[in-house]
Amino acid sequence: MKKHFIMTLMCCLVTIGSAFACTNFIVTKGASKDGSCFLTYAADSHVLYGELYYRPAANYPAGTMMDVIDWDSGKKLGQIPQVAHTYSVVGNMNEYQLAIGETTYGGIEPLEQGQGMIDYGSLIYITLQRAKNAREAIKVMSELIDAYGYASEGESFSIVDPNEAWVMDLIGKGEKILDAKGKVVKGWSNGAVWVARRVPDGYICGHANQSRISTFPLRDGKTSITNKELDKIFLPSIETVYASDVISFARLKGLYPKDPKQAPDAEFSFCDTYNPINFDGARFCDARVWAFFNHCNHVEMAQYEDYARGDNLKHRPPLWIKPANKNLIDAQFMMAMMRDHYEGTSMDMTKDLGAGPYACPYRWRPMTWSVDGKNYIHERATATQQTGFVFVAQCRSWLPDMFGGIYWFGVDDAGSNCFVPMFCGITEIPKEFAEGNGSMVEYSPTSAFWTFTKVSNFVYTRYNDMIKHVNEKQAKWEGRFVKDIDQMTTKMRELCTQNPDAARKQLNAYSARASHEVCQEWNHLFEYLLVKYHDGNIKKEENGKFQTNGAEKPQCVFPDQPRWPDNWYRMIVRDCGNNIQAK
Repeated sequence: MKKHFIMTLMCCLVTIGSAFACTNFIVTKGASKDGSCFLTYAADSHVLYGELYYRPAANYPAGTMMDVIDWDSGKKLGQIPQVAHTYSVVGNMNEYQLAIGETTYGGIEPLEQGQGMIDYGSLIYITLQRAKNAREAIKVMSELIDAYGYASEGESFSIVDPNEAWVMDLIGKGEKILDAKGKVVKGWSNGAVWVARRVPDGYICGHANQSRISTFPLRDGKTSITNKELDKIFLPSIETVYASDVISFARLKGLYPKDPKQAPDAEFSFCDTYNPINFDGARFCDARVWAFFNHCNHVEMAQYEDYARGDNLKHRPPLWIKPANKNLIDAQFMMAMMRDHYEGTSMDMTKDLGAGPYACPYRWRPMTWSVDGKNYIHERATATQQTGFVFVAQCRSWLPDMFGGIYWFGVDDAGSNCFVPMFCGITEIPKEFAEGNGSMVEYSPTSAFWTFTKVSNFVYTRYNDMIKHVNEKQAKWEGRFVKDIDQMTTKMRELCTQNPDAARKQLNAYSARASHEVCQEWNHLFEYLLVKYHDGNIKKEENGKFQTNGAEKPQCVFPDQPRWPDNWYRMIVRDCGNNIQAK
């Protein structure tokens, strides 16, 4: 079998369950075609049902408490005081075009699980209800963690608004550190350590279940501050913010030498300390970021393919890069990035025997496996079958917020779904995407999730033949939406200012109509694929209709039955040629 598909791990075989889920790509306004900031997010989980969350803006009387509910388990973690006013949130984007995403990296074992009240999901959704921009979001997140403690594994967060993009690596502090008398050691607190860095304008960034912030500028009074100085975060010069004990806590835990002369603060690397890279961190995680970077600047990034493969862990790519041609980077380009399976690289998932005779770039779990005493892997690409929901958040600073923020939303596998525009100013969620319309154990014929899943799961059976039909629909509908929105711009810019209620009504109607029409189209697509590829045959078509024999009771013309690739026939021969050889 080909080396780029299966290789013996140079380290111990790792157990992969819900780990290595989620992918974020970030584009600053100076790195995109039209000046949009972009954030993409795939929420990948084998048990997550894709639906569109919505929290309306609201006012609360003094003394109101709010429940903190763990996003993964649904368990109540506690209560915190509610603020007087919360902002409207559609999915992971609020009414001010602030968008937040995440990927889980776990981190080193002693710190794998925080001991506080705020889980990573609550940190996102509470912050979206309380912050207007990325800098304010970092301030809110830090204050929530300091006040109530952190309850999850290590996380990377993407925080993007119409003008700026930030990346934040965070990890909890694990069990309390006690001295010989059983008292908590000075320096331990029930919070988290973290670093947040602004992505320079004109650059792109990303993370995928591996911490990526290494060394960072320390407090100098101009570009960096600690969380003790958060009021200064709104100064334009501030480009790095970090927990004041991010280094001292590492020394306290024995994760970084205690002697500053032996290991200076300036050489401290967050990711190397709290989430050291290994083979699986590179191959399963950072490889997805490398693939995105490679699409944006192949000349610069081709040299790092050895790192992405896990072959050279010392050859680590930079945290952010400048794209070779920003005019290629628009909403549809970012959608395409979320559909990547390493095509055109040595890890191309359509090229090896694991893809089957129909070049399917998907691998059923487990990702790691053993045969004859040797350990092997399947690739983990950006597009994956277990996606619950996926979005491309587009933030446009030159337009009114309610229309400027476009939350391109999809459910199930990004490779075969359709991104539908949900404006950040809508107040009604289309029924096809609404919470409660079906679940992972309850089929609903009107839900977008089950509609797209019907298509994707059928496409997997004969991928290279069927996916082209899906791609045609994606190009048609996503292209149509982009064109519609462009044509709406002049009118909506005026209406949002002169009559916001009327503007919001039109945006609600557009997203509802788009959702309904796309789901209808994908239902028709499923019916078409079922008829055309029934029983492994491929029915012939002419002028958009299936060919028949023209009889009074017509039958279809005898279908095509194309050969499998020769390499698959050879594999069968090698396996059981003596039993099947023609006489």
